[in-house]
Parts: sequence; C-alpha cells; structure tokens
Amino acid sequence: MTDADRVRLYRTVRLIRRFEERAVELVHGGQIVGGIHPYLGQEGVAAGVCAALGADDVLAGTHRGHGHVLARGADPARMLAELCGRVTGLNAGRGGSMHAADLSIGVLGANAIVGASGAIITGAVWARRRQGHDTVGVSFFGDGAVNEGMLLEAFNLAALWRVPVLFVCENNGYATTMPVAGAVAGSIAGRAAAFDIPAVEVDGQDPETVRAAAAAAVDRMRAGGGPELIEARTYRFDAHHTFEHAVRLDYRPPDEVTRGRARDPVDIQGSRLADADRAAVNAEVEATVDAAVRFALDSPEPDPADALAYLYASGLIVRTGGG
Repeated sequence: MTDADRVRLYRTVRLIRRFEERAVELVHGGQIVGGIHPYLGQEGVAAGVCAALGADDVLAGTHRGHGHVLARGADPARMLAELCGRVTGLNAGRGGSMHAADLSIGVLGANAIVGASGAIITGAVWARRRQGHDTVGVSFFGDGAVNEGMLLEAFNLAALWRVPVLFVCENNGYATTMPVAGAVAGSIAGRAAAFDIPAVEVDGQDPETVRAAAAAAVDRMRAGGGPELIEARTYRFDAHHTFEHAVRLDYRPPDEVTRGRARDPVDIQGSRLADADRAAVNAEVEATVDAAVRFALDSPEPDPADALAYLYASGLIVRTGGG
C-alpha cells in the first residue's frame, strides 16, 4: 500500500467520524428529527471495503448506513442535508438517515429492512451482468441479519448463479441490545459455508486489513469466482440509536465499552501517517464538515404542496417475451 493510499483511507475514516459526531449534535439540537443510528467505531469497515471497489460497482447499506454512502464518495453536504430533511439532500430530503441513496456513484440505498441489502444487490448485479457490465456488488449487513430468510435466500441465489456479490457482515457484537452469542447458533462464517461461499473473518477496526481482504475478494469475484463473505469484527462506540441517549439503556458493561473504544479505527489508521499529513487531513475534513453543516442548515425545507411527488415511478421499461 502506498503512502497516498494510507492518506486516502485515513481521510475516509476521519470524514465519517466527524460527520457522525456532528450529525449526533444536530440530533440533540433538533435539526435532525427522529434521530440516527451512529456509525461511530465502525468506520474502518466501510472505508476498507469501498477502497477496493471500481467505478461500475454497486452497494447497498443498512439503517446504520451513513458510513457506506460517504466511503463510496457521496457529497457530505448533500448527505447531511438529506439527514436534515432538506430539498438539497441526496434524495430531496425524502430518504432521510435510513434510506439515503446516490445512484450516480452506485449507492443503491441504505435500507431499514434487516437483511434486505443482500437481495437488492444480488438482483442488481445479476441484471447488470446480463447487460454486459463488469459489475461487482457489496451487501453490507449486521450480525442481527444473519438469521433473516431473505439474506439466506440471497446467499443461495448468488451461489447458484455465481453472482459476484461481496457479503460484508459488520459484526459489532449486538443486534440492537441482543448480544450475538445469544442470537446466532454456530458461526456467521458458517452461514456462508453452508452455501459453499468462501468466507473470511477480519479485524474490522483496521482499515488496511479490511481493504486487503476486500480487494482480494473483489479480484476473485471479477474473475468469475462467485460470491464471497467477509465477517468484519468491529465495535459500535455509540448507541444503537440516538434515542438511547434519552432512555439510557444499560446492556453493555462499561469495561467492555472501554476495551472496544481502545481500538479506534481512526487512531489505528492515523498512526500510519506522518504528523504533518495527519494534521492536514484533519484540517481539510473539519472544513468540509463545517461547510456541510452550513449547507444543510441553510437549505430550504420541502414545500408541503409537493408531498405527493415521487410516489409513482415513471419511465418504466416494458419487458417483452413474457407468456
């Protein structure tokens, strides 16, 4: 990995970190209504995986999806405007935190349905491959999704049809408040093995480790190797949802949180940079996020008269040859 690659990875994890911290502030200030699912602590997974993708590749995220969208290259200002429900957002303020999409860069959407990204990406990549594209897809999901039927169905079809989908499980140890040990019989990697899908477990707190695993998988899949799974062991630093800040749920031992926070992906990647390079990135990111906050808060809110817009699809392509 070159020095430039290391700087880019650091910029991505730092950008996600500061974006999420400012977004939490806006939740508490009332500018983001309804709260968010913070990605704090898991930045290394999105940064590492997205660094391995090509321009024609696609991904779908989760309800905790801001990091995926930003790591893929979405405009932070338009992303934050989306969270604030403004018309300048990526989806005109109608997707919000859990449904942000940017089709121009292959982000087919964050998704609030647990496990749905697998089905979405398997279908999208299969269709693009049939059209002659050299597309690889990424399905992000959490440990709480590995027992969901639609994800297992996606495993099955991707394996049968050799669809190049990288299934990325962000195992942060908890499905909301349920510890993974109390919810998952066997192992997460074993789910993939049941469908003859190669699987690897990686340290999700190290962006370079994730990038290396993702790059190797993407190369094999692009060469016709079929789907693969990465289980990224990570840790969520903040609440499952910012609503926890008000109700003070008590389900993680304090010493566990302290140990989890000790392996910070931003610090891990930052330690690989020269002090001057790290300081320059920090200053650039801070300016970018400051500008994003100003843009979001200065943007207009939607006109209630347009509430029924975008409810129906247009420009549908009629398929021929059906019986």
